[in-house]
Amino acid sequence: MSLRSPLGRVLGLGSAKAGAGHWWAQRVTAVALVPLGLWFLISLLALPAIDEGTVRAWLASPASALFACLLVGVLGYHALLGVSVVVEDYVHAPGLRIASLLGLRFGFALAGAAALLAILKVALGH
Repeated sequence: MSLRSPLGRVLGLGSAKAGAGHWWAQRVTAVALVPLGLWFLISLLALPAIDEGTVRAWLASPASALFACLLVGVLGYHALLGVSVVVEDYVHAPGLRIASLLGLRFGFALAGAAALLAILKVALGH
């Protein structure tokens, strides 16, 4: 027994099968954020002080810089996925929806690039 309508069966209409990839990406990034977030929190709490010099020295470590870059990338992508769903669900005008989604992508890309550049500048000592 199929839940599709007779017209849907004839026309081959149904699920576009595009939502599953988005769903998986959101779940995978959420799972990845758990250890990355815990690492970040525990690492900062383990520092003797939270001042600029101490944090710069901590971030100059290759492992800290790598995990900080991973955290920024995964967090940015996860946030983009979530905000995109909100726009898709609540912005009903097609032109405004497309403009909003494009603006979000460019904004998140710019913010992520700026954050990665800042981490690399500190890690490389510039």
